[in-house]
Amino acid sequence: MLRIGLLGAGRIGHVHARAISAHPQSELIAVADVVKESASKLAAQYGVEARSNEDIIGDAAIDAVLIATSTNTHSDLIESVTRAGKAVLCEKPVDLSLARAQACRNAVAATKRPVMIGFNRRFDPNFAALKAAVDRGEIGKSELLSITSFDPAPPPVSYVKVSGGLFRDMMIHDFDMACWMMGSLPQKVTAIGTSIVDPEIGKAGDVDTAVVTLTFANGRIAVIKNSRRASYGYDQRIEFLGSEGLLSAGNVLENTVSKATKAGVVSAKPEYFFLERYMRSYAAEWAAFVEAVTNASAVPVTLDDGVNALAVAEAATLSAKSGTTVDIASVMK
Repeated sequence: MLRIGLLGAGRIGHVHARAISAHPQSELIAVADVVKESASKLAAQYGVEARSNEDIIGDAAIDAVLIATSTNTHSDLIESVTRAGKAVLCEKPVDLSLARAQACRNAVAATKRPVMIGFNRRFDPNFAALKAAVDRGEIGKSELLSITSFDPAPPPVSYVKVSGGLFRDMMIHDFDMACWMMGSLPQKVTAIGTSIVDPEIGKAGDVDTAVVTLTFANGRIAVIKNSRRASYGYDQRIEFLGSEGLLSAGNVLENTVSKATKAGVVSAKPEYFFLERYMRSYAAEWAAFVEAVTNASAVPVTLDDGVNALAVAEAATLSAKSGTTVDIASVMK
């Protein structure tokens, strides 16, 4: 039984607390948050203690820590937890700074403790099945990947100002997905972004609508489309074209009922947001972490994966600002 400390009692902390408590081989021991009332409420919900980050990290009886705090704290906490000899599952991204994330990776290497980064979409059953089919060669040589990710509504501008921007905050999931699907980092990144959903997002220095083209070895291409607004729900789709066919994973709908009449065919909307759409993937992600730590095997999403996705986000940010294509090698120095 893994004994777990949870750092962060916000919206995603609640999701992880549920996954930890539901797994038969993990036990939630304590919760911490900078907002003590939030920690107390979540801890009370699961009958555990509300404690400080330092108490949880320093408790020898706790085996692993899940980090669901604000992004600017991730690298420092990853280093502290691994120095204390504990395993880590940390929400994405590793940091807002690529250089700081790389330094974190170097520091963690010396501890030899497992660190898994929370790119939960890899564990979505539909996306995982598509990836497995690609790896089996069901569509021959992979050539063109298309990823669509539209949020139902933009976040508050106050969040945008501290998020690190759309490429580091939102599209970073898709950068990881593209690298995972393709099996490598892209060589070149070309990005365009604009603020047409909410002018206040533009005033805050960010974009709310973007398209990024990633060029991989042998000329393979991935195209990623993001928008902060899709009035019909949370739009999450992948298409992968290969030399012998096409694989696609569509949206998960609110229900499977459809109505067909002479006026047309009507079905339900996509699930509204990530809490509904990806709840199964969070549970599967946690199960993969528990299995890796329990069996002393490699975690399926590494700190290297987190640094790589952040490098692509950095390149996309530079490309969108400069209007030029950016070589990944130039940002990975």
